[in-house]
Amino acid sequence: MKRILIVDDEENTRIGLGKLLSLDGYQVDTVENGKEALAFLQSNQVSLVITDINMPQMNGMAFLSAVNRDYPQVDVIMMTAYGGVGSYLEAMNLGAREYINKPIKLDELKMVMQRIFCGSSASPA
Repeated sequence: MKRILIVDDEENTRIGLGKLLSLDGYQVDTVENGKEALAFLQSNQVSLVITDINMPQMNGMAFLSAVNRDYPQVDVIMMTAYGGVGSYLEAMNLGAREYINKPIKLDELKMVMQRIFCGSSASPA
């Protein structure tokens, strides 16, 4: 079973996205900022991180940079409600696998996840 970490300071996004992905058979954990996410990654293995860009304490770009430095095997999808070409380019240059605008369209997210996981399997198992 693929394990996914959702990082977002918006509780509704964390809970809603977590529930929807759990229904698809993924093991989902959630935290509310980059610092909590790095602490989580120190003791847990995940296949994918889905993270917001604008968060308190440690923003998504700083978190992405730390993940790519310390956990290069972990794929990261960036999401934001305040997207633009500049943040897209920065995220991709820092190693994000994908960049999605909020509000999240579940079909789009599932398609992106399937592309990322296609090397292992198209299903969560």
